[in-house]
Amino acid sequence: MMFEQQDVFNIGSWGRYGKFRIPGIVVTKMGSVLLTVEARYGSGADWDNSDILMRKSVDDGDTFEDPVLLLSHVDFDNGPINNFVMIAHAESNRVTAVFCSGYSKVFSMFSDDDATTFSSPVEITSVIENFRDEYPWKVCATGPGHSIQLDDGRIIVPIWLSDGTGTEFGSGRLGHRPSILTVIYSDDFGSNWLMGDILCSDGDYFDGIRITNPSETVAVQKNDRTVMFNIRTESSPNRRLIVTSDNGVFKFQINRFDDYLLESVCMGSLLRYKNHDENKKDYLIFINPNNLQKTHEGELISDPVPGSSRDRKRLTVKLSRDDGETWSFGRVIEEGPSGYSDIAQSSKGDIFCLYEFGSKNEFLDDVEGSYLVSKNQFTSVRFCKFNFNWITKEVSEFS
Repeated sequence: MMFEQQDVFNIGSWGRYGKFRIPGIVVTKMGSVLLTVEARYGSGADWDNSDILMRKSVDDGDTFEDPVLLLSHVDFDNGPINNFVMIAHAESNRVTAVFCSGYSKVFSMFSDDDATTFSSPVEITSVIENFRDEYPWKVCATGPGHSIQLDDGRIIVPIWLSDGTGTEFGSGRLGHRPSILTVIYSDDFGSNWLMGDILCSDGDYFDGIRITNPSETVAVQKNDRTVMFNIRTESSPNRRLIVTSDNGVFKFQINRFDDYLLESVCMGSLLRYKNHDENKKDYLIFINPNNLQKTHEGELISDPVPGSSRDRKRLTVKLSRDDGETWSFGRVIEEGPSGYSDIAQSSKGDIFCLYEFGSKNEFLDDVEGSYLVSKNQFTSVRFCKFNFNWITKEVSEFS
């Protein structure tokens, strides 16, 4: 068994930044581990200025090079550079990246030298411009987290859109709600991009349940080549929403709210874990804050509103041996404050996770093992690596 952790982006390091958020991780064909974060100024809110920093490891995540300023907000009319999504190609050294600027423009770039250098960003907002005829979007965001390349070479990047009418950010800021989900895709390794169908929209219904504000989405190609989308929503079951497609871009089918995967209203991460034994199928691995507790001003709320956000804590890895139909409870990675995460598989078969971490772990006196959590507690981004045996050591099936 193996489980190791290290903090790789800390508040106070590279001092001009107020917060590091929205982790991304991929492993290149050459085995390098690439870590990215949004390095945010000021309070670190979504609309604050932000850059993209990258760290690289060439020794399987044991050590990392100093951060590189990959993208600076001053080159994009200021404002945030957000939701940096990477895709490591299976058959070449190329790493494709897609990201947004100011939640209004979309760009693409790539590296063919193991992320030593990247091409100049090319704006691809025109891919989704015409979609305003169908949905009057004013806010857009890719991913976040890594995205995927299908077995046939197609690259798929989930993207959520909003008409900006939500008021959650206050006067003068476009809201991220209500929202809908779609995808952009490329069949030529990121040189050209197209837009797919809508996966689901705020106000859709499934089995009598209203789908509310679907947003940050992770995707995986299953053993049967079906593409499965695992979606954050604010729907009343507080469970992850599952949508599938045969080709990943058209004819989406809302499948279910997954009873096994709790929804704290936070981004999650998903991986097809490649099994090198040819006689066995690949597994799926999912990570998110596995928690439905909610605190307010130091008090535990006994009956939170269905669909409302929960404390971001108890980051947990779960394993599926049947292509996501059922999930086993694996292991808790971080008991305390922990939020967004991303996941990758090393060339040796180990598992990497990069996640938001809060060092101010304050226990509630009257609830054993419970943490008082605030989104503002996230003080660093932490990297951990573990092997498959660490997940399965104490696996117990959900009842």
